[in-house]
Amino acid sequence: MIERHHVGARLSEASVYGGIIHLAGQVAERDPDAGIEAQTREVLGHVERLLGECGSSKANLLSVQIFLADIADIAAMNVVWDAWVAPGSAPPRATVQAALADPRWRIEVVATAARA
Repeated sequence: MIERHHVGARLSEASVYGGIIHLAGQVAERDPDAGIEAQTREVLGHVERLLGECGSSKANLLSVQIFLADIADIAAMNVVWDAWVAPGSAPPRATVQAALADPRWRIEVVATAARA
């Protein structure tokens, strides 16, 4: 059975199937005009909250895809990421530059995790 969380007309924020949690792309909602550090903290907070709602945590991340509007932001984003990621549990990760749907967004994160 597929379990969906925060279901909207266009997408669900998360789905769980077979013990695997799939998150939709998470973006800055509170202040989309904030800098990369603030947007990264907010986005990773969304990831952590959704994983918790689905019965997991950042220690159970299986993979993460990070999309940056400007790859020049990678160093500043990595400072926030390194402070956030669970020690000893850094997941496989891809980081690429991409045109994001809202030009104010500087980062979007997609994650999959095992249910704890």
